[in-house]
Formats: sequence, C-alpha cells, structure tokens
Amino acid sequence: MKNLGNSIVLITGGAGGIGHSICELFSSKGHKVYSFDIIDPLKSLNDVTYFKCDLCQETDISESLLKIPEKRLDVLINNAAYVKFDPIQEISIETFDRILATNLRAPFILAKMALPLFKSSIELGKKPCIINIASTRALMSEPNNEAYSASKGGVVALTHALANSLGPNIRVNCVSPGWIEMNNYEALKETDHKQHLVGRVGLGKDIAEMCWFLSQNEKSGFITGQNFVVDGGMTKKMIYEE
Repeated sequence: MKNLGNSIVLITGGAGGIGHSICELFSSKGHKVYSFDIIDPLKSLNDVTYFKCDLCQETDISESLLKIPEKRLDVLINNAAYVKFDPIQEISIETFDRILATNLRAPFILAKMALPLFKSSIELGKKPCIINIASTRALMSEPNNEAYSASKGGVVALTHALANSLGPNIRVNCVSPGWIEMNNYEALKETDHKQHLVGRVGLGKDIAEMCWFLSQNEKSGFITGQNFVVDGGMTKKMIYEE
C-alpha cells in the first residue's frame, strides 16, 4: 500500500485476545482501524472504532460495513473465532453450526461484501489484501476438536480459493497461530516454554507482526494464497512416548 498512514483496516474480533494485539499494532502504525465484535472491548484503544456485530448474522455484517465512513477498505483481517471443545458425544449440532458460522462462513461473507470497498481502494492505486487467521489445529488435532479444526481447515482452503478468485488486485493470505497466551503469561511453567523450539510460548504481538508484514505490499507483494504457521516450531516436532 502506498500510504500506510491513510490505510483503512477492518479487524474482526478486536475486542480482546489476538485481535486486540492486531488492533494495537495497526493503530500504532497510523492506520485507521475498525473492529467488528459481538462483545464489548475488554480494553478500548483510543485509535480504534468498535462496532457491535454478530458475525453469525449476514445482516449484522452488511449493516456494520455500511458504518465505515470512508467507504473504502485496504486491509481485512478475519480474526474472530468461536472456540469450544466438546466431546463428539456431547457437542450439539447448533454449537457445531455456530462455530462454522463464526469461524468460516463469516470470513467468506466479509470478503464478498467488502468487494465494493476494496474496489474504492484499488481506484486510489492501492493493493488491498485479506488476512485470515486460522490455527495449527487446521493441520493437527487433539480429541474433541472436530468443529474448531474443521472450521480452521476450511479457512486455510478458503484462503487459497479467494487468492485465485480475487487476484491480481487483492492478495489473500492466512496465518495459523500455535499456542498464543493472552491471559496470564507470567503463570506459565518452564516446561510450557521449553516444549517450543524457540524456547517460549507465543504472544499476541507475534501474530500481529506477521499480519503487519503481510499487509505491506512493498514487503509481501509477491505473496498470496499462502498459510503461515506461527507456532514457535511446535508442529515441526516428532514426539515419541518414552
């Protein structure tokens, strides 16, 4: 993007967690940042505008997009997720559907409905982009992950599909975080850190920095359709029982 200070950025799920870290970094870089979230922000950022939005509802998404006063979008970061790990014997179909609606259906709807806003960006000579937040659980699982893993696997596939459909004017990439601790980092044990190849558990800023890199056409303009695993090396370990 030519003028980073004037860029318009939409980050879903910015009221807390990784989304808050992404909002914080992008706003600090001079972007105009908007956040769609179903909850109120846990800690508001002065330079971020928050819109209450239920991402399971198509009308909520369309009405929230209309509230962006610039009528333009340069960066869309689909970060919001509904996380629930229930045993397959207990998980309800309604819960399964809600997880897929929030984590997978909403990113598709946002990409589709944001096309007129991206067009305004392109007309100004910019190269807009979409960044989807998936998870290492798209690639590997634990028990009781069926709904969440399925949704995040879909996000990875949606990413390369959108990259094909929207190129060359719009780049689409994906970030798959591993263990990112957003609540009580100081309470983590030494064994928590040491199981990572880099020697520590991840922070929200680790994901935010990757998003920042992928948003800059000067640095990542030749990258699209890719999934970047940011997990401290955890998915590259061979684990044997001793």
